[in-house]
Amino acid sequence: MRPKDLLGRAGEDFAAQYVSGLGWQLLDRNWRCPAGELDLVALDPAGADGPVVVAVEVKTRRSLDFGHPWEAIDAAKLARLHALVRLWAREHATSGPFRVDALAVVGATAGGMRCEHLRAVA
Repeated sequence: MRPKDLLGRAGEDFAAQYVSGLGWQLLDRNWRCPAGELDLVALDPAGADGPVVVAVEVKTRRSLDFGHPWEAIDAAKLARLHALVRLWAREHATSGPFRVDALAVVGATAGGMRCEHLRAVA
């Protein structure tokens, strides 16, 4: 596996542990369909109006030397994520509410990683 892919996998592992630490239930990882992929799908039991299914987009970088991970999430990517979470829900016979969150994971090693969490990315 390429170093970039290994870093991405480590970032997703870190993100999965992070959302589990929030008390969320991890429902799916790397769910794919012809329209794209969701990194993580989790159930946030304490959403604003009760439990909410959350698609979590994970962006991992070794450092901020070449920009912040948020820079990789544009309007088209967000629209695709919102559509994908609806497709995931249809495939899993789950009704809303739904939300898309983003996690920026920065660090070269699992022990040195930190994350920033944006909730309800529109």
